[in-house]
Amino acid sequence: MTALRVAVGIAEHGSTTACAQALHLTQSAISKQLLALEDQVGIALFNRTARGLLPTEAGRIYVIQARVALGALETASLRIAALNASPRTLRLHILPILGDRWLVPRLAGFSGLYPDADIELATFATNEMIDEADAAFRFGVGEWAGQGAEYLFGCQVALVGAPQLLVRMGFESAADVRRYPLLDHKHTPLRWSEFADAQRLRDFTPDRITHFGFYALVIRAALAGQGLALVPRGLILDELISGRLTNPLGLGFVSQHGYWLTHPADRPTRPIMQNFRDWLLKEARALPDDAR
Repeated sequence: MTALRVAVGIAEHGSTTACAQALHLTQSAISKQLLALEDQVGIALFNRTARGLLPTEAGRIYVIQARVALGALETASLRIAALNASPRTLRLHILPILGDRWLVPRLAGFSGLYPDADIELATFATNEMIDEADAAFRFGVGEWAGQGAEYLFGCQVALVGAPQLLVRMGFESAADVRRYPLLDHKHTPLRWSEFADAQRLRDFTPDRITHFGFYALVIRAALAGQGLALVPRGLILDELISGRLTNPLGLGFVSQHGYWLTHPADRPTRPIMQNFRDWLLKEARALPDDAR
């Protein structure tokens, strides 16, 4: 194990000194591990150059497989640790925008009902990490291999903009969207072409469109009057109620994509997860029909 970590560490840091600092070992120990490893495999894994230690062709092959082995062992350790998790611990993976704008403001209600529950929220997850969670929040059409899925909200998509922008530029029909700067989330399936199809706008080719990588930035730009946006209505109820965002002429469309709670289909549901699921679905069903 130490030799594997040393090989990966030297490849990443380029010297035994930097590797020793990263692994909290002495430089002498790192050098001995590397020499023993090269002696075992019978070939040099690194070239000693003026720029430091650079992997040979054999070294690159070895480091790639060492990372795989270390990753597999780490995953196994996480799975074993999960077996010993407290029955009151709930592990969730959530999309940042959904956590920030919908779940976290409501979590106090769940904690009030189940004060002994310990909730662990993570906003980034690989497939392996999701497998170790009790549940994950996803955006899509509700079909993921090996996962049970329950719909929350998000299919009701609204066209929104800041009231000052709409007053300044005017808005009398869906066709007026062509005159506006548009805001777009480049990683979501909710596209302006889908809006144009729903409104029967032919040859819809926006002249000014700004792409963002996060919904939070799309919403912030819309609030700042930088353009019109397409956003699941359930994420912006507060802004619509307060008037900070306007839904001109009530325009929007019903998408096939929405937010779902998913969980491994082959895993028994723990009591704390069942309690959370029941509470969460009740919260989602309390949304207005046009926000679901």
